[in-house]
Amino acid sequence: MSPRSPNLGSAVPTEAPFWAPPVLAVQFLTRLPVGSTTSLSPEQVRDGLVRAVAWFPLIGTLIGGITAGVAVGSATVWPPIIAVILALAVEVLVTGAFHEDAVADFCDGFGGGLTGDDVRRIMKDSRIGTYGAAALILAIGLRAALTLALLETRPPVAAALAIVAAATFGRWLIVVVMVSVPPAPAAAGLAKDIGAVGSGRLALASLAALPGTLGFGLCAPRAALATLVAATVFVVCFRRLLRRRIGGSTGDCLGFAAYAGQLLLLLAANAT
Repeated sequence: MSPRSPNLGSAVPTEAPFWAPPVLAVQFLTRLPVGSTTSLSPEQVRDGLVRAVAWFPLIGTLIGGITAGVAVGSATVWPPIIAVILALAVEVLVTGAFHEDAVADFCDGFGGGLTGDDVRRIMKDSRIGTYGAAALILAIGLRAALTLALLETRPPVAAALAIVAAATFGRWLIVVVMVSVPPAPAAAGLAKDIGAVGSGRLALASLAALPGTLGFGLCAPRAALATLVAATVFVVCFRRLLRRRIGGSTGDCLGFAAYAGQLLLLLAANAT
């Protein structure tokens, strides 16, 4: 999960204007054109990014809405398998394969690194190794299969709600991991740019997640509960792994968590 923000500097922070956090959140998580932030000072960018974390789930809702719209709409014209591939392709264009890149980097680092320094060095390498390639194929393949199953077995509205909720939940899980795991020494990406995140930011992020997850929770309460239970287990195990192997989190770790969150919700949606 490499940073898409400018050099943040080290001066005393200055408060960013009210419009900066949502704009920075969109710029960080997508490639959608939302205006320029070049007028902001490095200190304002840092402050804006800290506050932008609370907007992540809502940006996930936007991304999920685009993916769901393409998937459900395309399924009325083409077979569901084609609709799923088109939807995921459009999402890659929207996000720049941001979290997919993190999945590959994370699995390369933790699969091939023996020491903490090895893991961090491998994750920073732009090349994809065997672990990363295998993980990327399996992760995208599983997500495609789960989305296909939803389109084939659920009403269009229920399938769309699950797709949107998964995208929202994945970005919310980023904030959960940021609160649960401090940045690793020499961390890169979002973990380096922002540092530790307090519980207040998580509370705001949880409110921002409601528009994208409430419909799914009402339509599939058992699946929603199963997702929360599975995510709790994931965060506990993930926290132990990160602290033991590299002493904290990095941007790639956060991106991996986002993709894992999406898969957990889609698995629960298909199982209940």
